[in-house]
Amino acid sequence: MALEEKEAKLEFPCDYGIKAMGITHPEFDSIVVSIVRSHIDDIKEGAVTTKLSSGGKFTSVTVDFYVTSREQLEAIHRDLISHEAIKYVL
Repeated sequence: MALEEKEAKLEFPCDYGIKAMGITHPEFDSIVVSIVRSHIDDIKEGAVTTKLSSGGKFTSVTVDFYVTSREQLEAIHRDLISHEAIKYVL
């Protein structure tokens, strides 16, 4: 489902989870979290989960947060996909 389709069903403000995937390296989760933090005031403890692919080549990082508007969510998504380390955002 495209971001626009998923957003169309959202009522803001709401809880939201976003997943970013990229090639595994030591700073990948920090990159994802710092981008989300630049838009979100409070990321709660336990709101970040990291998972390696079966071969360990790729990492996915999921961040759950409270988003206040469609514009805020679009800005987070745009900043994530524009970072060179991040290959996919869901």
